[in-house]
Amino acid sequence: MSPAAATPALSLAGIEKRFPGVHALKDVSIDIMPGEVVGLIGENGAGKSTLMKILSGVYQPDGGEIRLGGQPTRFMNAADANLQGIGMVFQEQSLLTNLSVGENIYLGTEAAFTRFGMIDWKALNAAASRQLEKVEVDVDPRARTADLDFATRQMVELAKTLTLEDQAAGHLVILLDEPTSVLERAEIEILFSRVRALKSRASFIFVSHRLDEVLELSDRIYVMKDGAVVADLPAADANVTQLHQLMVGRSLQAEYYREGLQKPFQDEVVVEAEALSLGHDYRDVSFSLHAGEILGIAGVIGSGREELTRTLAGFAPHDRGKLRIGGKEVRFRTPAEAVDNGMGYIPRERRVEGLVLFLSVAANITLGNLRSLTRNGLIDNREERRLATRWVDRLNVKTPSIDALCLNLSGGNQQKVVLAKWLNAKAKVLILDHPTRGLDVGAKEEVYELVRAVTAEGVAVVLTSDTLEETIGLSHTVLVMRDGAITHRADARPGGKPTQVELIEHMV
Repeated sequence: MSPAAATPALSLAGIEKRFPGVHALKDVSIDIMPGEVVGLIGENGAGKSTLMKILSGVYQPDGGEIRLGGQPTRFMNAADANLQGIGMVFQEQSLLTNLSVGENIYLGTEAAFTRFGMIDWKALNAAASRQLEKVEVDVDPRARTADLDFATRQMVELAKTLTLEDQAAGHLVILLDEPTSVLERAEIEILFSRVRALKSRASFIFVSHRLDEVLELSDRIYVMKDGAVVADLPAADANVTQLHQLMVGRSLQAEYYREGLQKPFQDEVVVEAEALSLGHDYRDVSFSLHAGEILGIAGVIGSGREELTRTLAGFAPHDRGKLRIGGKEVRFRTPAEAVDNGMGYIPRERRVEGLVLFLSVAANITLGNLRSLTRNGLIDNREERRLATRWVDRLNVKTPSIDALCLNLSGGNQQKVVLAKWLNAKAKVLILDHPTRGLDVGAKEEVYELVRAVTAEGVAVVLTSDTLEETIGLSHTVLVMRDGAITHRADARPGGKPTQVELIEHMV
């Protein structure tokens, strides 16, 4: 191996980062070789996000050294990191959907196509087409980004990152932050094939909670725990069970979905749908949901399951059929009406719809039931703090204090705060919309235990999930939807769970 080949494209040595009350990164050292895909895994709160923000120029390290191509450097801000060849493909995407594809690809660098104050759109779109060719996406650069599906936007995001080749002096390093979290399997395979094809142009750091995907794509894997690197191993020598144990310090639970805690649901019907319909989204949906029951809704994208759960949460009022809550017919015109009828919604985008990130943990927990805390128009702060402390303790929310901003919590603890909000509001029905998206395996186990605990107390649950395995494992009953209609109902009692194959034949 030549000296050049032996020199890491990116090297971190002894990186330290502290925040008030938190030692986020402890002597972190990693190397990424040219053309290598390095997996980075760890529980929520292990330090992955902090490390990625340091690499992308958002945070400055408190100690340690960063080297690019063997030369010491530092990233003053995100723009500086870009100029030095560090790009990032974001989990929640950075594209502006009201702009064209070409405008997004060259957003912030339009000066290269500007003369006398006018943008040469023909040149910009031609250059954008060349970037799209690198990721093998056949999209008109003049197309509006909002009109693209999520998977295609993800490829546009990758093409945008590759424009750094034109401005960076050295080898590119691309950070992939949970890029597969909302993609279907076929779309994931396309993304992975593009990444492999681009290894001659760039190195990659792949952050994901999906350990099987990390093993599939990565050459090497770094495992982080409590702010430190605890393992560096070739992907070919690792397996999911081993990685899980390294991440959480314990073996994978034999009963991952806590089937042993699944209790029979009660006779009381809390939600009843009769021929419920909404335009072309879904039609003639009928079911009964009992107290303490977990009703899983399975189906591919476009099956109608997402729209159905949005109706139950008050975001998409039905236009035909009947919906009864506690025996009373209702038609939710707003989410507030759903809340008033005992419905709690835990959304897939918890940072957008589930939390007010710049409010404290205490404020978020009590947000769904402020009326009970209000005295003469003022919030009883002492009672708010008592309730928040109670829920933080009960759900084991890891936070420096109840005054900490939700923005600074890990994904798993943010999800617990959303759950605490609805439990505090005494919700009788919880709508769990992909409740473990973006969570590591340890955090998922905690969520499963909490779901079992609340259903044992009589709370009913409507579940849509990222995986069929999770839907089957958690549910008492599974409804399968296809093209807006229910095509199958399956009992999912412990010891009698349907197989994935049995359900898939009714989904596609």
